[in-house]
Amino acid sequence: MRRRDFIAGLGSAAVRPWVASAQQTVPVIGYLGNGTHETGLYVNALKRGLSEAGYVEGRDLVIEYRWAEYRLERLPALAADLVRHRVALIVAGTTPAALASKAATNLIPIVFQIAADPVATGLVASLSRPGGNATGIYNLIVDLAAKRLELLHEMVPAATSIAFLTNPTDPAFAEPEARELQAAARILGLRLLALNVSDNSEFEGAFAALAHERVGALLIGGEAVFGNNRDPLVALASRYRVPAMHPSREHTEAGGLMSYGTNLSDIFREVGGYAGRILKGEKPANLPVQQAAKVELVINMKTAKALGLTLPLTLLGRADEVIE
Repeated sequence: MRRRDFIAGLGSAAVRPWVASAQQTVPVIGYLGNGTHETGLYVNALKRGLSEAGYVEGRDLVIEYRWAEYRLERLPALAADLVRHRVALIVAGTTPAALASKAATNLIPIVFQIAADPVATGLVASLSRPGGNATGIYNLIVDLAAKRLELLHEMVPAATSIAFLTNPTDPAFAEPEARELQAAARILGLRLLALNVSDNSEFEGAFAALAHERVGALLIGGEAVFGNNRDPLVALASRYRVPAMHPSREHTEAGGLMSYGTNLSDIFREVGGYAGRILKGEKPANLPVQQAAKVELVINMKTAKALGLTLPLTLLGRADEVIE
């Protein structure tokens, strides 16, 4: 094979370090995500973690990005493409991305950030001893679903009917989250209406449906299509004047009413740190899956006032942060 044909086969993004220095090569890692580059809100946090481990993109490593654009059926082919490129490591930003990566290779290390139980989904043998080629961070979003509904009900106690946005194309996440929410709704005596959304083009229709059903509040699911699209969701909740519980603090900072969950920016930073450790020679089989330790309740007071809500003092007292 001619040398220029070989270089062309690597892809332009992977070539730059070799062009800069024929004497020195740097690792190429893959990033596999559900959405688009524009909605990859946590990629910068990942790169911070890598940088702290000594790997700066463009200097010490190259990242090959693959985005499914919310067509989750594309993930297996994208993962297989990264394997063909012989990347040194794959970072999987979601549960479906992690499952697709695991199905594509049992040799290339995988570092994941996921919401579904990594043992139940077959990604690892156990949290303490993963035992294979995958490890990462378990963000506990599903585990916190019932508490999120409880807090939303406390914020809007008059709402007896609450809708929640869910993505049925991601069953590994959507099904356990729905079970948690349905069980909590029965205990709280609430009517829970599931609104199926598979990509951001369906947001408007979902909000129109909740308005038609006259629901009193909205819980936005923790799946990536919602986590990656904070601005349109915050804007729609404001326009339809519906009190909404969001999946992460970034949504509340952007004007959402409230959020309860783990800090995903911190989690992706930790993923970057794990990736750096593996690039330095550690084995994913020996790196325990970390469970997110920090859970935050964040309330946006300005949004609450705009919605005409009187915040319960008990809720304010438990808030980790109140945005004025």
